[in-house]
Amino acid sequence: STQSTWGGAFWLQCCGRKVEIMGRRPATCYRYITSKPYIKSRYCRGVPDSKIRQFDIGNKKAKIEEFPACIHCVSMEQENVSSEALEAGRIAANKYLVKTCGKDGFHLRVRVHPFHVLRINKMLSCAGADRLQTGMRGAFGKPIGLVGRVYVGQIMMSVRTIDRNVSNALEAFRRGSQKFPGRQRNVLSRKWGFTSIEKTQYQKLDGEGRLVKEGLSARVYTGKGPLFAHLPVVLKQKTLQTTLFSSCQQQTATQLF
Repeated sequence: STQSTWGGAFWLQCCGRKVEIMGRRPATCYRYITSKPYIKSRYCRGVPDSKIRQFDIGNKKAKIEEFPACIHCVSMEQENVSSEALEAGRIAANKYLVKTCGKDGFHLRVRVHPFHVLRINKMLSCAGADRLQTGMRGAFGKPIGLVGRVYVGQIMMSVRTIDRNVSNALEAFRRGSQKFPGRQRNVLSRKWGFTSIEKTQYQKLDGEGRLVKEGLSARVYTGKGPLFAHLPVVLKQKTLQTTLFSSCQQQTATQLF
């Protein structure tokens, strides 16, 4: 038997006749979430690698103060997004951001990870294939690819940058979202960078010295628990001043009475 390719399909010369073997199925066949998650495990082996291998690009080591603005690409549908689509969207958004903001002027993060395994029951097709293989209806199939399960309101991509690059980031996400199925909405976040703190509150807490900056995120001191050993210098000074003031008041009250 001989094998050749033409037009994305495979032709197999078998038993004196040409039989067509289908190429890769379009992603529309797997767009809707119809079953439980099926992930790679010791029972599910032979899963092909994901097409997207890099989820953080740009200036990943930028400090939290450098990029206050944050833009999100939010999904408006419940669907499966293939790893090929995620990679295409990442490339399109990154290309425009590098051109307009510079390679160190942003930090892009893809927040959907393709873990769900797709399956296909491979069969011969076209004329004469029914004699060779008909197959069973609803067969389990073998792994062929990976998709990410996305729900309504879930963030698919995020980028942090400076305030003057917000319009460029929105345009980059518009171009990137054209690679995804379904509908997406690109929005400007009220939070500071990738943190969960709003901009006005962030500046207030930072001025009071109540923020602990940990890479891309920040924690807030709530004033509860034995945290004096870990408090910032500003809060330690304020605590000592309060303690001294209260002790002086007690001494004065003791002398008077």
